[in-house]
Amino acid sequence: MHLDPLSLFTSALAVAGLATAAPVGVPTDDGFPNPNAQQLLNIERIASGKLSNAPPPDKLEPSTLVAFQLIAYNEQVETALFKSLINNITTNVPGFELDNKAKKEELLDTLKIIQAQEELHALTARGILQHFGAFVPEPCQYAFPTTDIRDAFALIQTVTSFVMGTLQDAEQLMAKNGDDGPVRSIASVIGQEGEQNGYFRTLLGRVPSEKPFMTTSLAAYAWSALQGFTVPGSCPFPLSNIALPIFKPLSVLGGDVGAHDQLLTFSADFTDAAKYIGGDGSGLFVTYLTGQQLPISEPVQNVRWNGKQATFEAFFPYTENIMDGLTVAGLTTASNFAGPDDVPAATVAAPALIQVNRKVSAWDGNDI
Repeated sequence: MHLDPLSLFTSALAVAGLATAAPVGVPTDDGFPNPNAQQLLNIERIASGKLSNAPPPDKLEPSTLVAFQLIAYNEQVETALFKSLINNITTNVPGFELDNKAKKEELLDTLKIIQAQEELHALTARGILQHFGAFVPEPCQYAFPTTDIRDAFALIQTVTSFVMGTLQDAEQLMAKNGDDGPVRSIASVIGQEGEQNGYFRTLLGRVPSEKPFMTTSLAAYAWSALQGFTVPGSCPFPLSNIALPIFKPLSVLGGDVGAHDQLLTFSADFTDAAKYIGGDGSGLFVTYLTGQQLPISEPVQNVRWNGKQATFEAFFPYTENIMDGLTVAGLTTASNFAGPDDVPAATVAAPALIQVNRKVSAWDGNDI
């Protein structure tokens, strides 16, 4: 069975991958994440723009500050991901070699710009937390389960789509809380991430814009997924300092998913859901988030047990729902959700990230 980097990212196998992937921290040679004034200016010049100089809002609700803790943590992971890729390409790690010198230099220049932009995203979130005296998550050590440059870009592209969905969730929370101050800034980051995503998708020979409305996601799902990148025990703070649940892993098996109706095979850890262990899956559903549609739930079937771990199948209703691009899945104990916000309370394991990609034949991605 083939497991692509996406499967590794969303499964318990990611933990095993961390044992062999070399840990990497955030970039620090430019002063990040605590640059002085000159170092910050240097980062801004590389990033082609400056941090916002708008004054911070007068107040933010505690749950909004949790959202910014997640954003800061996530952006720091992204800076490490780009640092790792840049280093692998620069040093010609096997699988990351590029024969065309001009294209290699151009790609590295582009990635360094994007890394600097991600650093500014992180500094924005950290600055908001510092202003309000809230907990600021310092960087951890990370490991990324990719073995070649195409795997790396496929992983980065999926993560970027997922981040855009998570930022939607943050904006929705801010709207509910009456915290309108940061919304303009968050919206600008979503747009910037979208520009990145189109570039990555083009490199991979995919249609640059994957959907008319990007798939939404959930803060708790993002927090859970990020643990698949984090070296256990490497964070200089208790993970409980960020008040979000960490779900057991859910993975979709079998590699790329085609653009058609099918049964997908999943694997999940039921350690935190003992009442279902050994059962036939009754009362369990795979709930999909795709685009801006309401959650779609399909019953679990064909359950096979190995201790507290189970593999099972669920229908993937591609045709009716036109599930191109990213779909986010969770294993839930309920269905017929009124909206995405109701899903985490019924979640057993999550998230699995599913990609259905249309190829562009004239741009086959052979440069990487």
